[in-house]
Amino acid sequence: MAKIEKIELRMVDLVPKVKRTDAIQSFVSQETPIVTITDADGATGTGYSYTIGTGGSSVMRLLADHLAPRLIGRDADQIEAIWHDLEFATHATTIGPITAIALAAIDTALWDLRARKQKLPLWKLAGGAKDRCPLYTTEGGWLHIETAALVDDALEAKAKGFTGSKVKIGKPHGSEDVSRLSAVRKAVGDGYEIMTDCNQGFSVDEAIRRAERLRELDLAWIEEPLPADDIDGHVRLSNSTATPIAVGESLYSIRHFREYMQKGGCNIVQVDVGRIGGITPWLKVAHAAEAFDMPVCPHFLMELHVSLVCAIQNGKYVEYIPQLDELTGKKMRIEDGHALAPGEPGIGIDWDWDAVEARSIAEFTTAIVK
Repeated sequence: MAKIEKIELRMVDLVPKVKRTDAIQSFVSQETPIVTITDADGATGTGYSYTIGTGGSSVMRLLADHLAPRLIGRDADQIEAIWHDLEFATHATTIGPITAIALAAIDTALWDLRARKQKLPLWKLAGGAKDRCPLYTTEGGWLHIETAALVDDALEAKAKGFTGSKVKIGKPHGSEDVSRLSAVRKAVGDGYEIMTDCNQGFSVDEAIRRAERLRELDLAWIEEPLPADDIDGHVRLSNSTATPIAVGESLYSIRHFREYMQKGGCNIVQVDVGRIGGITPWLKVAHAAEAFDMPVCPHFLMELHVSLVCAIQNGKYVEYIPQLDELTGKKMRIEDGHALAPGEPGIGIDWDWDAVEARSIAEFTTAIVK
């Protein structure tokens, strides 16, 4: 592989297409750091990550001042070595979101570069387990949405062949969550999955109480019921309910996932490539989950996760939340409620560079060259 000669940094601030609310916050902005790496052959690879409205400027300064300059002159094919070198160079700030988000954009760009040079789509390069995977939708299940609209969205998704719908929970009283979810279950029947997401909004005792009240609805999972660093609380909850517990959206280290799986604090792994630090650690978490017989249902980033879920044997679902429509040409292909793995070399994202340039924030646009 040729040496790295240039790194271009950009950040685009995207406004979500719909209002997004959950038990603890409202998601109104998506800062999207974008990294493009060029090697001595002139080949390029592009990666990205995201925030939900804060921290993007810190990510960009970490990239420009500390991480990207260390890439110049490196063999771009030594992805594992580069990832560990960059993590060590920032060991005083890891493990945490700012560093992980920055690492994710670089690591994904390196995988894109490798896949393009080998003329392979990422899902084949990273494993090639299957060429499609089922979708569930979240966009119609936000906490502020009225019950009738929840039902309509779930019925529409079911008609399109989607596997399930996610509904946010965390209303002031548990009876409100029960009422909303019961209406959805009655409408869609027993053959359609209902996922729920608490966004870390409960105490252990309240999570146990609500899980018991929701038991008869046969939920696919309860996601992030407690603060992400409360492993023992998740173990208590998992031991108290037959409903699967899903975690991963807010975990930033492969060791965090190891502890959850070893201690029985989760049943479903939702590792997020933009939060874990890139494709390199994502695959490690996914393969560890297979050893524990746990499915991987990653959080968000559907345009990238479709390739990774298709790469692994235990990839189960992709979460349908359109993210990059305003920055891309070809969109993720969907057929009968399934996301199709991209056939083009690389990570499968068709960047519209005119749109990216038009939306890039000037103060964060940087080029680092040899």
